[in-house]
Amino acid sequence: MNVLVTGGAGFIGSHIVDRLIDEGHNVVIIDNMVTGQADLINPQATFYQEDICNAFRVEEIVKMHEIEVISHQAAQLDVRKSVEDPAFDAEVNIIGTINIFEAARKHGVKKVVFASSGGAIYGDTDQMPTPEGHPEQPISPYGVAKLVMEKYAHFYHVQYGLEYTAMRYANVYGPRQNAHGEAGVVAIFTDRMLAGQQCYVNGDGENTRDFVYVDDVVSANMAALTGDLVGPYNVATEKQTSVNQVFDTINAISGANQERVHREGKAGEQRHSCLSVAKLKQDADWSPTIDIQEGMKRTVEYFKSKN
Repeated sequence: MNVLVTGGAGFIGSHIVDRLIDEGHNVVIIDNMVTGQADLINPQATFYQEDICNAFRVEEIVKMHEIEVISHQAAQLDVRKSVEDPAFDAEVNIIGTINIFEAARKHGVKKVVFASSGGAIYGDTDQMPTPEGHPEQPISPYGVAKLVMEKYAHFYHVQYGLEYTAMRYANVYGPRQNAHGEAGVVAIFTDRMLAGQQCYVNGDGENTRDFVYVDDVVSANMAALTGDLVGPYNVATEKQTSVNQVFDTINAISGANQERVHREGKAGEQRHSCLSVAKLKQDADWSPTIDIQEGMKRTVEYFKSKN
């Protein structure tokens, strides 16, 4: 199968590329390298340093390589930046995604699987684990853009028969995560502790997230790319872990022995997030396999190997 992976030099995208190549698929990568890393590019993939906002080049690449399926992972990832500059966020996450779907419909692509967001789309909810059918109440332009992407995908499915799967990620973590560009707390704490730098917990640290290990995210994507899943699917663990617990776990695994230092919380930050994966379990027989302790151990080992 000929597969295009946007953002294939990034954290999640590079893992998806590796799995696809291991399973014998032909992979093409588009990445503008703003947050992508050259050492994450699989040498067996065909790589283009291009931007998804360049509609002409996206279409040209899809046509040239006779792409059959697209894994769309490229995005403006920073929630705070989306608040500061919603127009830029929309340009990348909405217009860039429309470019992907337009290229797909024009050149016979069968399916688009793309990175959406669980926590950012649902907002704070009174139902946890939160299922896909829960009302969406995004409180950031980033979350709004991800929801708009899903609505456009539904339009292309109804109007043109283009299949799609929206992967509503929980908080993905693991090896290769950028401790500086993507603002993942696991990567940030790990990087700073191993460097002997003080970590800070915003607020009381009792806010919780559903942390899902990147290998489990990849297996969910593979089920979507090769199966018949259509619509939104949560990719998560159905378990809540507080920021304090993340700090304590990485502190113990890394041997940093830091005292937990708290500072002022971030305004408007979501308090709790935990997603149901019942739909993905039922439709794809998928379940997370890596628990938080093992996942963080692997993450710390990876960061150690890079130092």
